[in-house]
Amino acid sequence: MSKLEENPLDTAAIQELVRGLDPVDWVQLRLTASLTPGQRIRAGLEAQEFAMAALRGTLRRRFPDLSQSELNMKVLAHFTPLRMHLGGPRLSRDGGRRCVSTAHHR
Repeated sequence: MSKLEENPLDTAAIQELVRGLDPVDWVQLRLTASLTPGQRIRAGLEAQEFAMAALRGTLRRRFPDLSQSELNMKVLAHFTPLRMHLGGPRLSRDGGRRCVSTAHHR
């Protein structure tokens, strides 16, 4: 049994969770619901492209001496978090050039 099943949220707990969230934009929700799955994916990709371009512009102003390639790498680093999985190899402080976990080499 999960913690949520053991201790269901009461009204006060739910209100605390949603405090500070923006109100639902019902017009946008209806527009999104009317799109086909492909159109929703395309809209998401376009939103991601816009966010990446905005960050690239911010970084260009902050680091004017960086090349386009270096700016792109900073953008990718921002939008591509490193995810570690239990039981998998762990990266070392030298950028992963040496493996510090031998669990996967058994």
